[in-house]
Amino acid sequence: MPEFRQNMATKEWVIISPERAKRPSDFIKEMGKREPPAPFVAECPFCPGNEGQTPDDIYRFPSEGPWKIRVVPNKFAALQSNLTATRSYIGSFLATKGFGIAEVLIETPEHNKSIALMEMADVALTLTAYRQRHIEIAGNKDINLITIFRNHGSRAGTSLEHPHSQIIATPIVPPHVRYPIEQAVVHYDQFGSCVYCEMIEEERRQKERIIFDSDNFLAFCPFAARTPFEARIYPKRHSATFSRINDEEIEELAWVLRNVMLKLYNCLGNPDYNYVIRSAPVGDDHARYLHWYIVIIPKIATPAGFEIGSGIYINSMPPEDSARYLRETRTDH
Repeated sequence: MPEFRQNMATKEWVIISPERAKRPSDFIKEMGKREPPAPFVAECPFCPGNEGQTPDDIYRFPSEGPWKIRVVPNKFAALQSNLTATRSYIGSFLATKGFGIAEVLIETPEHNKSIALMEMADVALTLTAYRQRHIEIAGNKDINLITIFRNHGSRAGTSLEHPHSQIIATPIVPPHVRYPIEQAVVHYDQFGSCVYCEMIEEERRQKERIIFDSDNFLAFCPFAARTPFEARIYPKRHSATFSRINDEEIEELAWVLRNVMLKLYNCLGNPDYNYVIRSAPVGDDHARYLHWYIVIIPKIATPAGFEIGSGIYINSMPPEDSARYLRETRTDH
């Protein structure tokens, strides 16, 4: 039978509706089989030899010789770093110039590799670059929020097939981000503990929704998942910001992230997806009530009128089933 479930951190509600449940093969049939791309595409601006088609590197590894990873300014950015962050009123309406930082992280010279198919060491290089750029960008006094995300496939909003992530930093913290923070503050003030740490312990206690439980990270399909196969990865060590991850943790996170992505790849036939690193606003690095994490959302369901109107998502796949399918899925390719 259907049931309402509440996210203990954000207080948002979802409806779990197993009567609509499908098997992974049903999602594959609906989405269609994706043909693997070629390892090199001559007209791709991110493929080796086409570096002149992008702005100059901000970050490159290694610094000399053939590159394994590059970070460049987004050539078609919605925000510009040369503007000011001053806010002003237009009548009764508040506005500010489109100041911000937008970067593209090209994860590999190989056009046909994604996180799921990369070598573990290359995933670690991507995570290391995320950390380095987060630290550098946070030094800008006008930046208040840094969002690191990856779009994979047209349903997820990507326009270039070559494996890449994006980093967008803004002078504002929008309500969508601020509201969960306020809920975490309320919980901390009431109970003296981080609500996310409690969520991790409760998921470990119940065990039903866990994908991987490693030394330092927990990967699971959350109790109040909004969509089928939504997955999250949390550090067990309390930490508000991704930028404080250490080298040893990066190596372990590379293993967890790559294997979660590979399970999704094999289970759902290389689905379109978004993943986002949720990290504390700049300046809240040591907050006792915040906890960074990665959320992964396969794009196999489309919000309809009720979801848009109410903010209550209907999830046709109980997260217990999503997690079970993923646990049973192999991690080879």
